[in-house]
Amino acid sequence: MVSFMNNQKQQKPTLSGQRFKTRKRDEKERFDPTQFQDCIIQGLTETGTDLEAVAKFLDASGAKLDYRRYAETLFDILVAGGMLAPGGTLADDMMRTDVCVFAAQEDLETMQAFAQVFNKLIRRYKYLEKGIMYFVEKKKIGNKLAMLTGVLLANGTLNASILNSLYNENLVKEGVSAAFAVKLFKSWINEKDINAVAASLRKVSMDNRLMELFPANKQSVEHFTKYFTEAGLKELSEYVRNQQTIGARKELQKELQEQMSRGDPFKDIILYVKEEMKKNNIPEPVVIGIVWSSVMSTVEWNKKEELVAEQAIKHLKQYSPLLAAFTTQGQSELTLLLKIQEYCYDNIHFMKAFQKIVVLFYKAEVLSEEPILKWYKDAHVAKGKSVFLEQMKKSESETEEGD
Repeated sequence: MVSFMNNQKQQKPTLSGQRFKTRKRDEKERFDPTQFQDCIIQGLTETGTDLEAVAKFLDASGAKLDYRRYAETLFDILVAGGMLAPGGTLADDMMRTDVCVFAAQEDLETMQAFAQVFNKLIRRYKYLEKGIMYFVEKKKIGNKLAMLTGVLLANGTLNASILNSLYNENLVKEGVSAAFAVKLFKSWINEKDINAVAASLRKVSMDNRLMELFPANKQSVEHFTKYFTEAGLKELSEYVRNQQTIGARKELQKELQEQMSRGDPFKDIILYVKEEMKKNNIPEPVVIGIVWSSVMSTVEWNKKEELVAEQAIKHLKQYSPLLAAFTTQGQSELTLLLKIQEYCYDNIHFMKAFQKIVVLFYKAEVLSEEPILKWYKDAHVAKGKSVFLEQMKKSESETEEGD
């Protein structure tokens, strides 16, 4: 019998007539992908282009044919129509079939139908999962394979970690990876949406690696955004831009906290933050939120409510010049007020300290009158608003009496 049949292997003769099992017998069998190909193509000839029949044939054949051993050959046939020569071209002297991805129409509906075939095959024979990206590595790729891969990613047949294959240095350099990614993401997002795609990428830590689809000298948000927006993937461009911004903000906060803990001069910290703002296009209202969080995280706060207000005022008075450097806009001041409100609400020991912090910042010219009045009138959030509004009302009354 032929060597690729799993369940019909010839027994080896023995001296005593007894039959012994050979543990390494699979290794000794002749590797014959041509004969495996002939069996598959013969079956596909009988099914024709009825993809449901194709799926049933492949499912049944897996019980007889060694799919694990001939996985590359199987995918050569199903994707390209026959065994590929080392250069990635179809060998002239081999059998071929038109029941394959490359011979099909280049539209999403057709690729969705083919995806059902691959879906059933891969779910039954999980080890075949990497077969698709083997083609990317061989450079025998194209729009249809990219579209099919996108659909298979969308329905969960493939794991997003297969995108690792696109980071091959030569594929990136030749622009193959980026072009393939365009078609792949279009069909993936069409089947799902950008949020589902983002979740899949995050799951396998691929969300921060998309820039690697381009050579090192082109790995910028600007280049990525331009390329994918022009290709009709604005939502992917925006997602990557947001990812970069989030990453830059996290890095800024981490570095800020380190500089503060070292006791670096404020002028050096301000210079660093302004450079990061410019480099990563981070607006001032966002930065003041980061600076506030960093300032508040550098202290071990007292657990007693009557003592924490005094501690907070002393600490924040020291950092007022740093905060004032990033409240040059009304929106930044309003953002800071909201951050103070949320912080005092979330940290219960600070509930009575809100008004004292606002007055301190007003006197230190971190905050001005107009944003404080706007916050009081209609710009506050729900968190503890009745308590904080009452504190500010009393403060105003006390100020009027003092006048």
